[in-house]
Amino acid sequence: MVTVIDTVRQKARPRHPEKAHRPDSSDVQRKPEWIRVRAPTSRGFLETQSIVQANNLLTVCEEAGCPNIGECWDKKHATFMIMGDICTRACAFCNVATGKPNALDIAEPENVARAVRQMGLSHAVITSVDRDDLTDGGAAHFEKVIKAIRAASPLTTIEVLTPDFLRKPGALERVIAAKPDIFNHNLETVPGNYLVVRPGARYFHSVRLLQRVKELDSTMFTKSGIMLGLGEERNEVLQLMDDLRVAGVDFLTIGQYLQPTRKHHKIEKFVTPEEFKSYETVAYAKGFLMVSSSPMTRSSHHAGDHFVRLRIARGKRAE
Repeated sequence: MVTVIDTVRQKARPRHPEKAHRPDSSDVQRKPEWIRVRAPTSRGFLETQSIVQANNLLTVCEEAGCPNIGECWDKKHATFMIMGDICTRACAFCNVATGKPNALDIAEPENVARAVRQMGLSHAVITSVDRDDLTDGGAAHFEKVIKAIRAASPLTTIEVLTPDFLRKPGALERVIAAKPDIFNHNLETVPGNYLVVRPGARYFHSVRLLQRVKELDSTMFTKSGIMLGLGEERNEVLQLMDDLRVAGVDFLTIGQYLQPTRKHHKIEKFVTPEEFKSYETVAYAKGFLMVSSSPMTRSSHHAGDHFVRLRIARGKRAE
C-alpha cells in the first residue's frame, strides 16, 4: 500500500486526534500475494504530481493513501478532493485527517478546471471531505467546480463522489441541478457496521440519498461502493445489494479494505479474488448495469473506462 506523507503538516497537528487513545492493532495480517503494488516512480506519475501541485490541489489518491496511485497517475488519472484536507467526520477506516476545517478556497473551482484541461482528462472525478460545518455541506462548491470544468473542458464527463449531506436540506438538489454525468455516494460497509465503522453517517439516509437522485433526474447514472474485510457477513452484503437496487443504483464497486494505520479499524479478513468474482456474478444477476469487484477495486479506479461501459450497458438494456 502506498502512503503519501506530508511531514510538515503531520508535525503541525495530529492527523487523527480522535484515534490517538486507541490501542494499536496487535494482529496486523500480512497482505496476501494478490494485494501487491509497486512504488510510484514513472514519468507519468511525476507529471501528474507536478500538475496537481502547481494548481494547489488535493487528491483523495494521496490523502487516503490509495494503493492504485502509481497506476492511475501514470495515466494522468486523478481524483480531485475539494474543500480542504480536513474532514469533520471520524470514520474508523479512513486516512483523511479529522478536525476543524479551514475556509473554502474560492480559487479552487478554477484551479480544478485548469488541471483537468492540462491533464487532458476525458472523465474527471471530484470528491470531497465531509463538511458538516457548512450550511449546505459544500453543495454550492461542488456546483461551482462542475460549472468551471464545463467551461474549461466541455467534452469532459464529470463524476462526483459526494458526502451524504446529512441534515443539509436542499444540498443534494443543488448538486443534481449542476448536471454531473454520474453521481456517486459510497455506502462503504453493511448497516450492522455503521456504529463502529462509520459512526457519523446513517445507512438508510445514504440509500435514500441515492434513490432521491433518480427521483430528481431519472437519466443520471448513480453509483455506490463498499469495502470488504470489515467483519461483514455474505448475507449482509447481498441485502445491501438489494437495498441499492431498490434505490435504482446503476453501478456497484466492491474492494478490499486496507488498514491505513494500526489505530484504524483492523482488517477482519482478506477476501479472495474468487469471492470477489462471486459477488460480481450475484450483483449482475440482481440487475446492476455495471459491477467492479476485486481486491484492488476502488471507487474511482478506471472510472473513465467504466463510465463508457456503463453507457453502453444502458443502451443495450434499452434495446
